[in-house]
Amino acid sequence: MAVNAPAFDVGDYVVYPKHGVGRVIELQSEEIAGMKLELYVLRFEKERMTLRVPVNKVEAIGMRKLSSDKTLKEAMETLKGKPRVKRTMWSRRAQEYEAKINSGDLVSIAEVTRDLFRPEDQPEQSYSERQIFEAASSRLARELAAMEKTDEPAALAKILDVLKTHAPRYYDSTEDA
Repeated sequence: MAVNAPAFDVGDYVVYPKHGVGRVIELQSEEIAGMKLELYVLRFEKERMTLRVPVNKVEAIGMRKLSSDKTLKEAMETLKGKPRVKRTMWSRRAQEYEAKINSGDLVSIAEVTRDLFRPEDQPEQSYSERQIFEAASSRLARELAAMEKTDEPAALAKILDVLKTHAPRYYDSTEDA
């Protein structure tokens, strides 16, 4: 079978949809159940996790290279937009947010981050809202950090700065009336 999945080299940063940004640390060949498999060995520092991904499964899993500058720009613009909060039950929204985060799509993750951000002068978030916000913003920050060759706290500060700058106009007293 011809492998037309994107090729990754040792040292490349990649995005694994369910876990975020990892780094290819090794290419391995192993024989498992009588089949010879080529594997990417990925290291996720934040989770202290190592994952082996068969080369022939990369496309099906959705593993990809870091986003393009254009996609990053679109994600950062998304953060500046008006938060969209559906009036559905929290459990349904939480499932949708989790699905967006696990999709690995940078713009979808930015949408979740934007929608769950709360300025300091707004009512407190529930524990589960806060957890999902932190998961989304951390995932976004890790990809931003890898792309801008900085660290996650600096990238997160940049994201929060964009949110704090643009969110107040959507939370002004017009909604209190």
